Amino acid sequence: MTAITAAVLAASGAGAQVIATAEGQAALIASPDPKLAANKKLVYDMYRAIVQGGHAEMVAQFFTPEYLQHNPNVASGRDALAAFLRGSRPTRPITPTITLPILNIIAERDYVVVVSERPMKDDKGAAYLTTWFDFYRIEDGLIAEHWDPALKSTEMLKFDPNMMGKK
Repeated sequence: MTAITAAVLAASGAGAQVIATAEGQAALIASPDPKLAANKKLVYDMYRAIVQGGHAEMVAQFFTPEYLQHNPNVASGRDALAAFLRGSRPTRPITPTITLPILNIIAERDYVVVVSERPMKDDKGAAYLTTWFDFYRIEDGLIAEHWDPALKSTEMLKFDPNMMGKK
């Protein structure tokens, strides 16, 4: 078991999940290792500007031109990511913290894992919460690769920032 796997398992352990407050989010991106702290901050700032802010015009600040996307609903490449953003979410103000319910941000070597809650609906339409994982590889100060558990489906393409944090 890798250290990242162990850390993710520990973060989502047997106890109740704890959502990081604004102060807690600052602690999640801290690290005594400056490289790990920089990698976590890069991903954290990308979440604020790109994931929840929808600022497609800012992708060059966060992603390599050759960005590899392992989500089957989104094409690889920085330009493809910008096009996806423009078609999948509104542009919103960039907030000082992430509104998505963050459970943990873990970094090791050139990798960062973000663990969050995600509201979903079952086959009968009943709402429930699940744990979501986004895994990033950093190269020369930019995000070069991304993995998540997304399935190939139009449901996965629906992004509703208003659902962030709602139970």
